[in-house]
Amino acid sequence: MNTVISGLDRIAAEHPPWWNEPIGLLANQASVTIDHRYAWDLWRDSGTLRSLFCPQHGLWSEQQANMRETYHLVHPELDIPIFSLYYKHRRPLPEMLESVSRLVIDLQDVGTRVYTFAWTMMYCLEACADLDIPVTILDRPNPVGGKRIEGPLLDPEYASFVGRSAIPMRHGLTMGELGRFLARQHRIDVELDVVPVSGWDPASYAWQWQRPDLWIPPSPNIPSAATALYYAGSVLLEGTNLSEGRGTTRPFELIGAPFVDPNQLIPVLASFDLPGVTFIPVRFRPTFDKWTGVVCSGVQLRVSAPDAFQPYATTVALLAAIKLLWPAAFGWSSPPYEYEFQRLPIEILCGGSSTHEAIDAGTIDSPDALRAEVSLDEVAWWDAVDASLLYPRE
Repeated sequence: MNTVISGLDRIAAEHPPWWNEPIGLLANQASVTIDHRYAWDLWRDSGTLRSLFCPQHGLWSEQQANMRETYHLVHPELDIPIFSLYYKHRRPLPEMLESVSRLVIDLQDVGTRVYTFAWTMMYCLEACADLDIPVTILDRPNPVGGKRIEGPLLDPEYASFVGRSAIPMRHGLTMGELGRFLARQHRIDVELDVVPVSGWDPASYAWQWQRPDLWIPPSPNIPSAATALYYAGSVLLEGTNLSEGRGTTRPFELIGAPFVDPNQLIPVLASFDLPGVTFIPVRFRPTFDKWTGVVCSGVQLRVSAPDAFQPYATTVALLAAIKLLWPAAFGWSSPPYEYEFQRLPIEILCGGSSTHEAIDAGTIDSPDALRAEVSLDEVAWWDAVDASLLYPRE
């Protein structure tokens, strides 16, 4: 397999025509070159980088999730402003863009609809369209593959900062492809170009990219590329009183609560015939977040076949099984969640109310019922995004 060369690597070597223009850069600590330089350091000597913008979790990806905001700062070495787009405003204000003639975006996404980086990008596209500022996306591969998709489309009535467009939970696109799709789908009249990745096979996963910087966490609870694969389903647990493993060394891989008995849970999960995954009985004690300091029991997910594993369906089956076994103890989280103050977190995570209503009703009780709940018209999705694709899919 070829070494992956990111969009940032390419402009570092080739210096595009806009290199010496005054630019703004949306990035974080995962925005690095193959030789471990931060994106903002490429312009250290030229002086043309006028401002930095950072998404949720901050420039250094250290802030925890769900409305734990980061503040505007000044970069201590470059002496330029760092504007947080996860603070009072999630869309850049005109005054934040007044010193730049182009906005450059370099963010490592995780390939899941509810990860907020895509929606920060969309807000930036809209703001730049209003001000006639061109946007360049420096593309990076989708770490959980560019061919596997999963989860029903978001219902636009449930749009939020964890989903502003009707896309699946696991969408199969890169940030560049997603930016192109969002601009077309939402008629964002912005001058947009993408510097593509080279050497990326859309059938591959991040641990196969042959990069020396194999994975730099884009947020504190995605410590490894493998975590991103679990996250595409286990993120639903943020809408429940179950621990998704935050506060452990295996976030989104450990699932449990004090009331869960894995010896009862695992046989029920087996009845769903879930491919590519094994459930290991475990106990763990989160050091923060839900059930801090309390011993939880549950399961650890172990993926045996990444191409077969269905993280979203697996998590829906987990929730259905736990609700069935411990209906009085299991519960849904209440808002606010990611700036949504009315709807249940599980609804905006799933992109609709159907799944949590079916779990409450106990109707997800077989492989067929599970498939019906999580079904997605894959042909229709690939047809919808075909004009936005930058890398061939079979």
